[in-house]
Amino acid sequence: MALAPSFKPLQLPSPPPLRRFSCSCSAVAQPDSSSTSLSSSLVTYRPAVILPGLGNNTDDYQKLALTLQGYGVSTVVAKVSRIDWLRNAAGLVDPNYWRGTLQPRPVLDWYLNRVDEAVNEALKQCPGGSLSIIGHSAGGWLARVYLEEFTKFKTTDVFKPCLLSLWMPFFRPPPKGLPGVIDQTRGLLDYVEKNCRKAVYTPELRYVCIAGRYIQGSRFFGNSDPATTPAAIEQSVPDSAITSESGTLISTGATFRTRFVGQGYKQVCGQADVWGDGVVPEVSAHLEGALNISFDGVYHSPVGSDDEARPWYGSPAIVEQWVHHLLN
Repeated sequence: MALAPSFKPLQLPSPPPLRRFSCSCSAVAQPDSSSTSLSSSLVTYRPAVILPGLGNNTDDYQKLALTLQGYGVSTVVAKVSRIDWLRNAAGLVDPNYWRGTLQPRPVLDWYLNRVDEAVNEALKQCPGGSLSIIGHSAGGWLARVYLEEFTKFKTTDVFKPCLLSLWMPFFRPPPKGLPGVIDQTRGLLDYVEKNCRKAVYTPELRYVCIAGRYIQGSRFFGNSDPATTPAAIEQSVPDSAITSESGTLISTGATFRTRFVGQGYKQVCGQADVWGDGVVPEVSAHLEGALNISFDGVYHSPVGSDDEARPWYGSPAIVEQWVHHLLN
């Protein structure tokens, strides 16, 4: 039985004129949302918890929270300040940091506790025990750690969340032995890959990984082919999976900016001349077993973004394209 919320849906900003975004999906067929009027729905949906990314704070996601509330999705943002991230420096005194075998706990317990507080607040709004977790940037893989470490999520028959990751970072470290490439997480993601449950897309638990194709990187030395297409994502998918490809994007050639961005991409996936959102390469933002989606022209962070000139994953026109995953 659907319940009417006690608030009016907010009026969302109109999408920017003369600007289009395309996306490509893989892994699992999506339900048809054409019959649902998203912005005018009177149904109260399961609440969502937003997990901030590295260096971001709670306020960076307030506009996204308001946008989601306009669709009937009540939202709780984990309470994190920018200065909180300095707590991660505690890992420097752990010998595992220097060996590249660092584990999320206890270094990131402060963050996981903030997530738990936000989840408990959201659960008060849903007696049925279902919610969506939106992890942006590092919040994506930290959501995987949280689901694994906190006992109330151990059994999906007791709690059935939908894990929507706006960017699920690289799920394993970059290839070892490449010159100039260092595991920036000092072993954290290696731990996640080996110890956290694999991504799935089932009625009980749904992983949705969204990547952005904002800029193509370039090699620091030598020119990259300006017509280079993104690196292929190799993964096994179910027989029922469907795959659609977005139009080929063409970079403007190697510049100081593309070379700088490319070096960042290289630290993540081991290759510089690939497409990404300006921080994370597309090839590293997807997970085997998840529903993987890519958006053209989408920037990585709310900081430095612009809804018209440089939209990020949480800009209203982009949210409109993925919010149905929270409503089904």
